Amino acid sequence: MLDFGIKDILDILLVGMLLYYIYRMMKSSGTLSLFYGVLLFIVVWIISSEILDMRLTGTILDKFMSIGLIVLVIIFQDQIKRFLIDIGSHGRWRHLRRLFHRDDADAEKIHSQIMAVVYACISMSKSKTGALICVQRKVPLTDYEKTGDIIDADINVRLIENIFFKNSPLHDGAMIISSHRIMSVGCILPVSHDMNIPKSLGLRHRAALGLSQVTDAVCVIVSEETGNISVASDGSLQVKVKATELEHILSAALTASPD
Repeated sequence: MLDFGIKDILDILLVGMLLYYIYRMMKSSGTLSLFYGVLLFIVVWIISSEILDMRLTGTILDKFMSIGLIVLVIIFQDQIKRFLIDIGSHGRWRHLRRLFHRDDADAEKIHSQIMAVVYACISMSKSKTGALICVQRKVPLTDYEKTGDIIDADINVRLIENIFFKNSPLHDGAMIISSHRIMSVGCILPVSHDMNIPKSLGLRHRAALGLSQVTDAVCVIVSEETGNISVASDGSLQVKVKATELEHILSAALTASPD
């Protein structure tokens, strides 16, 4: 008779939660098929080694597992970094504190920054000025900030529009907003190779989606061809976003960003 107790139930729940979190992370990064492949390999390894006691097959799979873990760490280093940062983030505790202590001055300041980005995007949308604005949340974007020019400036409409003006030398790259400031412009982002992206969308959209797949950043894109506003977050892309929707998305992103 099996000795099945509370400890075993807790063990199963913890493994289930870990697998579910990894599943969500893989889905947002566009590598869900690889997750299924690794999961299937682990199931075959457990059945052959532990249940059926197939020594030869078990030994071969054991060798693959020891090497495979190192390979997976190398391949998914960005996702693993995001996973560990998300676990260790104090953002949830900060939100809990805000329930008991609300600073109206800070809230008003954040709202003015949000509206500055929204108004700038609306203006650039009307003039069909291409733009890519990335807002940092929990995962640091320091490595991507270093690829551009550090300006560390206040968030305001005129500055955003001037940076993405067609004759500006910095308009081709991405703008990164972190710690409620425009930290860097002209930044280079990882390009997504997702085959499901419509061919009508250009490099800005692919770069925005690529960053959202390896970090939790929220990226706003203004199309130079159509003037449409799009948002990339958590590995997915929303197109033709309205001003009210953009305000809501940025409000959630800037509220969750590090102080």
